[in-house]
Amino acid sequence: MQAFRTRIRSQLEQRRENQLNRQLNVVTRGNQLMIEQHGDLWVNFSSNNYLGLANDSSLIEAWQNGLTLFGAGSSASSLVTGFSTPHLMLEHQLCDWLGYERAILFNSGFSANQAMLFTLLEKGDRLLQDKLNHASLIEAGMLSSASMTRFKHNDVQDLNRKLHRENTPAFIVTEGVFSMDGDCAPLSDIALQIRDGDLWAVDDAHGLGVMEGEGRGSCAAAQVKPDLLIATFGKALGMSGAAIMCNAELGEYLTQCARHHVYSTAMPPAQAYALSHAITLVQTQQWRRDRLDELSEHFHHRFRQFSGCVETTTPIKPVILGDAESALNCAQFMRENGQWVSAIRPPTVAKGTARIRITLTALHQPTHIDALAQKFEQWMDVYHG
Repeated sequence: MQAFRTRIRSQLEQRRENQLNRQLNVVTRGNQLMIEQHGDLWVNFSSNNYLGLANDSSLIEAWQNGLTLFGAGSSASSLVTGFSTPHLMLEHQLCDWLGYERAILFNSGFSANQAMLFTLLEKGDRLLQDKLNHASLIEAGMLSSASMTRFKHNDVQDLNRKLHRENTPAFIVTEGVFSMDGDCAPLSDIALQIRDGDLWAVDDAHGLGVMEGEGRGSCAAAQVKPDLLIATFGKALGMSGAAIMCNAELGEYLTQCARHHVYSTAMPPAQAYALSHAITLVQTQQWRRDRLDELSEHFHHRFRQFSGCVETTTPIKPVILGDAESALNCAQFMRENGQWVSAIRPPTVAKGTARIRITLTALHQPTHIDALAQKFEQWMDVYHG
């Protein structure tokens, strides 16, 4: 026991010394446009609630109706008695929307990603992942029985070289939109590299709902269809959970063998009922995506003057500051001036690329961005002369 305590204390102290320690932030009124904490208010620029649905009154009402109709919880795994009519309705709606034969529901995107890799990979298999894939994907690849290789971020040539080192089939995994950089994978180019026998998966957590005409996401925007698509509900849809989209045969295999699915209590039916309403809102309320486009253009107009600001076509707007201390100082200064932004530091991002990660939502107004830019300029004057 003492050895464990010594190691734990040492690692915690090292994180504090390197200014990499994280803290829980207790938010009083939920993840809305304005964050409230201990009676203070900030404009929220750290939310993944891209379309502003998390507090939409009709979505809240749908969940309340679901609770009245189906109760608080599913009370069992999907393969026992936890799968009910709202789950089936949600699966069918996802398949119609995204163009797949099956949708396997999970309680989080993290569990969906891990279930996919753990279930489909065996010893001797090859796994190729983008270097900046989400931790859930990288960890699952490291812990799986497969041989994992990471190709350079969004580098199709590097993917092609590593893919053709052997003639054996490979499982290629990338994200559609990368959460820390806000950039999009070159999906149409990656699709051209996929060979007969290869398997291809795209995690579209940050693209679903935001991209393409009805919010079908990154793959629809690029006009490609991977073998597996991870549809995550905790970002643009304003709720939580995820689904693996695939063909009927893969869906049956995952249903039978994915331990995260077989042995987890199913999501509450009321949640599935509300998610169906959220999808309808995403499909029919184009104004939310139009608002994001307008805000993105305004943001670039105000922030391109700042060194380190990365222009993106997504609601994720990183401003690279370099070292962790600068990122922490900037986040603290902004919060002292009414703006809630997040400092992102290693190991979440590479050493030397600590940043402020700014996210836009359809709830923001141009005046919010103006105030943010003004305060950022003040911080630059104070800390960088």
